[in-house]
Amino acid sequence: MKVAMCDPSLFTGRYDDSLCAALARAGAEVTLLARPMRATDAIEPQGYAYRPRFFRRSEALRERIGEGRVFRFAKAAEYGLSCAMGDLDALAACDVAHMQWLPLAPVDRLMLRRLRGRTKLVHTVHNADAYHADSGVQGQGYRALLDMFDALVVHGETTRAALERQGLDPARIHVTPHPPMRLAPAGPADLALIADPALPRLLFFGTIRPYKGVDLLVEACLSLWRAGHRFELVLAGKPFMDIGPLLASVHEAGFGDRLIADLGFLTEQRLDAHMAKADIIAFPYRHIDSSGAFLSALHHGKAMVTSDAGMFASLPGDVAVRASAGNAPALAQALLPLVEGAAIRQALGARARAYGEAMGNWKDMALATIGIYRSVLSAGARATRK
Repeated sequence: MKVAMCDPSLFTGRYDDSLCAALARAGAEVTLLARPMRATDAIEPQGYAYRPRFFRRSEALRERIGEGRVFRFAKAAEYGLSCAMGDLDALAACDVAHMQWLPLAPVDRLMLRRLRGRTKLVHTVHNADAYHADSGVQGQGYRALLDMFDALVVHGETTRAALERQGLDPARIHVTPHPPMRLAPAGPADLALIADPALPRLLFFGTIRPYKGVDLLVEACLSLWRAGHRFELVLAGKPFMDIGPLLASVHEAGFGDRLIADLGFLTEQRLDAHMAKADIIAFPYRHIDSSGAFLSALHHGKAMVTSDAGMFASLPGDVAVRASAGNAPALAQALLPLVEGAAIRQALGARARAYGEAMGNWKDMALATIGIYRSVLSAGARATRK
């Protein structure tokens, strides 16, 4: 079975790599089609092929012009031309074209129209609300795209139910639980670049976007610091919002020495080093379906604090401390016993690690995914015979 895995912007590279490698081990012939890899990417294809099919020209400009408005316009223009007029043989020649992320819905429609009837189309809906309602033009028309696929893959019942409420045919929706992931491990040099904590350390890592509630986390930390509680806060990742006012609020309150901001596209090894040196990891998301960041942190065995949005609401009660989504005072209350109690942190961390070890694995997910591919292929064969 030939599979074209497609994530044009390489939005979830670790997920793509894990799934493609597992599919290859299960016997599929897989090619991952994405953008050219960057220095911060840690993908080393095992058993599958990697093809930089998208954004080749705009990525070549990135080092020279930065990531401002001109770069974003160049990316959008290049992608639009690719979807409307580009060579799609690499996708159409496969039995299945599996789209992970659709980066620009208005032009993704053009590509999907050109592919329909030439190959079977499968899409993983990582979140039922495209880009967490923070997409602007990027997600306009995303819901209509879902009707163009032969099968939709989701990672939990929350997403399935949301899609059914949107009018999607339940028969086309398949649930495959998201296994835990591991980032490229930090080496001694990576660990040496991250200062050892002077106080209990609270970490937020990954891309910084409005839906992830970093502002709520900062507000909660400020309230605890003002009440006399001593701990550090680390923000590690690339901001996709203006966080200047958040950082300024910490410094203006006199707690700048407790804030570590490591901002930008960070390597997986650097993110892994941050997790290794943290005592608590926070996921204060306003809304989410499933969180790859959470699933990539479990094996570190650190105490977790989350909101009660999406997948977090269904976690066993002893795996993480939960707070009401969007509620900074509740988040502060959830954090309080963790910043004050080493024994509580240790116990929660051990349960988080055990939970990750008990979850499914990529082999199971690959076999389930191949089963979905076979179902759409056999349905197509039956339709042809009729």
